[in-house]
Amino acid sequence: MKLKNCGNIWFHDMIKCVCEDGLVAFEDGFSVYADSIIHCTGYKYHHPFLETNGVVTIEDNRVGPLYKHVFPPALAPSLSFIGLTFKEAIFHVKELQSKWVARILSGKVLLPTEEGMMEDIRNFYQFMEENGLPKRYTHALRPFQVDYKDWLVAQIGLPPLEDWMEQMYSECFKNLVEMKKLQR
Repeated sequence: MKLKNCGNIWFHDMIKCVCEDGLVAFEDGFSVYADSIIHCTGYKYHHPFLETNGVVTIEDNRVGPLYKHVFPPALAPSLSFIGLTFKEAIFHVKELQSKWVARILSGKVLLPTEEGMMEDIRNFYQFMEENGLPKRYTHALRPFQVDYKDWLVAQIGLPPLEDWMEQMYSECFKNLVEMKKLQR
């Protein structure tokens, strides 16, 4: 399906195969030579390659416990997760999370104690429960994305984000929502 008002962008459910010459064949029978493929998984977390002896679990799409969506307290700072959050323009959040992790690994920023991180996580989970939010929304940032990004920039010593940037990301998010409506 060609996406309305999106130039040369097409939506297909599943890729059948990608050939060495750049031909992409889809299960719906369509094929095209493509410069880029954007593969969206739907944010279903699954890490079969990661063995943490039960320290990090995935339950109803909640990866945790994670301090600020990134560090499992018992394994911090040696293990971190970048980009688990959703319902936000993810690339900017990934950049900020990556800079935060780099500052922590370089010793320029210190994490709270393991107990301090767990207390923060317990408070967050309690907030979710009190507000009727299911576990699968643990990593959804909306409507808290501004506070989260402001917290990250403060941690890494950057100046506060400018309002125009959040407005731009908000418009991008609205466009994504509209595209999804068109796909239905």
